[in-house]
Order: sequence, then C-alpha cells, then structure tokens
Amino acid sequence: MSKKINKAVIMAGGTGSRLWPVSVKNKPKQFQAIASDKTMLQETYLRLRKKFEVEDIYISTNLEYVAEIKREILEIPEKNIISEPVARGTASSIAFTVAVILAHEPEAIVSTFPADHLIKSSDRFIDAVNDGEKFIINNPKSIFTFGIIPTYPEVGYGYIKKVSDSFNKNDIFKVDRFVEKPDIETAHKYIKDGSYFWNAGMYIFNAKSMKNRFKKYIPDIFKMIEIIQKSLDSDNYEKILAKEYPKMNDINFEYAIVENDNNVFVMPLDIGWSDVGSWSSLKDTLVSDENKHLVRGRHIDFDSKNLLVYGSKKLITTVGLEDLVIVDSEDAILICHKDKSQMVGDISKKIQSLNNK
Repeated sequence: MSKKINKAVIMAGGTGSRLWPVSVKNKPKQFQAIASDKTMLQETYLRLRKKFEVEDIYISTNLEYVAEIKREILEIPEKNIISEPVARGTASSIAFTVAVILAHEPEAIVSTFPADHLIKSSDRFIDAVNDGEKFIINNPKSIFTFGIIPTYPEVGYGYIKKVSDSFNKNDIFKVDRFVEKPDIETAHKYIKDGSYFWNAGMYIFNAKSMKNRFKKYIPDIFKMIEIIQKSLDSDNYEKILAKEYPKMNDINFEYAIVENDNNVFVMPLDIGWSDVGSWSSLKDTLVSDENKHLVRGRHIDFDSKNLLVYGSKKLITTVGLEDLVIVDSEDAILICHKDKSQMVGDISKKIQSLNNK
C-alpha cells in the first residue's frame, strides 16, 4: 500500500483555559510559545513534517482560529484546514474531518494528534506512529492509541489499563478499560500496578472503519455528516455546513466511541510527553529538578526554590519563596501554589462568567 493513504490530523480547536492568563479564548495555548520560541501548533506541525508530506497533514479547528493558523503555518493548503462553524466537541470534529478525508482518499489511515502537547523525543514518537499505522493496516477494524508510561502519580490525566498479555512482539496490548482522572491515592496504586498508562489522547484508525463506528455509536452525528459529505464539492456546501453542523451533539470522542469499543489497542511509550495541562506539569516536564526554577522573561531571585516564573515585559523579583507559579501577562497576574495549579481553569471560568454578566 502507498504511504499516501496515511494522513495526520492536528486537533487545534481547544481553549486551553488551564494555562490562564497566557492562554485565553481568543488565543489559546496551541497558539502560544509556551515551551520554546515556536508556538505549540508550530512545534506539533514541524514534528509531523518529519514523516508526513504537507498535503497529508490536516488541521481541525474552529472558524475563529483559521486566520491564526494561516499566519503560523504558511505552507499548509487552505483546503487542509477543516474548520467547524461552531464548536461541537471532539466527536463531531473528528467525524467531520474523517468525512472530508474519505472524500479524497477512501482507504485513508488517519492519525489524530492534539496541537498543544509537548513531546521531547520526536524520533521515538515518529517510530511509534509508523508502528501504529502498520498495526491498523493489518487490523483495520481496530483503534490504536499510545499509553504514556507514567513517571509519577498524576491526578490531572486519565489512564488506560492494558490487559496482561501483549498482542504481538511490538508490545502492543489490548485495552482493558479507560479510567477517569484518579485521586492521589488511586494514582499511586496505578503506578505500583504497572498496567496503567497516561492517556495521551492520540489515535490511529482506518477512516472507513471509524465512520462505521459513528453510525453504530452516534447515529445522529453520522446522519448529519453524511449530508455534509455529499455536499463537499457542491455550490451549497457552506450553506449546508452552516445549517447541519450546529445540530451535532456536543460530545467527547473518547467518551462516545473509544471507551465503548472493545477493539482498542495501546502501545506503552516513553517520549517525554506532557499535555501541558497545568503550569505545574509544564515545570515538571521541562525542569524536573525541584532545586531549579523554570523561568521565561526577566527574573531576579534570592533564596527561592522550585519556582515557575513566566513573565512578559516586567522584571519579576522573588525572595525566599518555594513551590510557586508566578505568571505575568499583559492583562493579569497569576500567583498560586504549584500543587494547586490544576485549579487555574476554574479561575478562567469564573472570570468568563463575570464578564458575561
């Protein structure tokens, strides 16, 4: 089979509220230079370009972010930016993207990747994607995912539990079950057990087989996607999309399909991964030594320990502090304990509710 059937989809429609005040609705974290001088979307795209040709990479996003994507990824063809007219959850966005890809490549193998995740070991990641594609070519009715080997008891991630015996010599296991974010005591048990992995939210599947899953698990979305797909090359496409897409269920892809399917397989992986879902996870991923700080911007410190300091224009000075997150943006300042950084998303939601009054 030609490798041209292999397509990559970057999921770039999220709002990233847990990295407030840098990540905000009109410019969420995938469009921010969080871990380097490139935005997280640019980092994800360049990582995939090591394997995929430009025409084989798609970006799924919301209509309001299309202009920003064009500014950041100059070489991406406009037809490869698949934009929802309104946000309707990952199940609808993946169904829409699958329909668009199938219209051009009926035998497509699709890999989906969040735009805002950090991966240190790009080469190992690409090797794993190759393994996943080969697995799906040989097992087209399966769903393939990556399970990140946990390095500490994280309560901010969902977990994947594997069955005890590997499916083949490549250490690919059938998934026993998906579990929600645990409390700290349960997370410790998962680490000790050894059969649980962090859920990275990356999937590889046969597009035609996935479309059949939508018909089975979410028939309402399937019916509307059928209508949209038939109109793709017509003059009425934009009108039909604007009419039908808002009717879609606002539902999560994993919850609606992956967790209900009994043919999901996982490959354990160590690639220096983080979903950068909180300021503390960013600090732990980039600077794991608690005696060192993670600093961006101008910072002077005396006798502090384990700080994340993310500045903009102002000089930030610290004295005798420990385990704090300090973030200065143009519009707001965040100061919180490192262990409470998972609550930052609640602050963002509170501010949004106040602004809406």
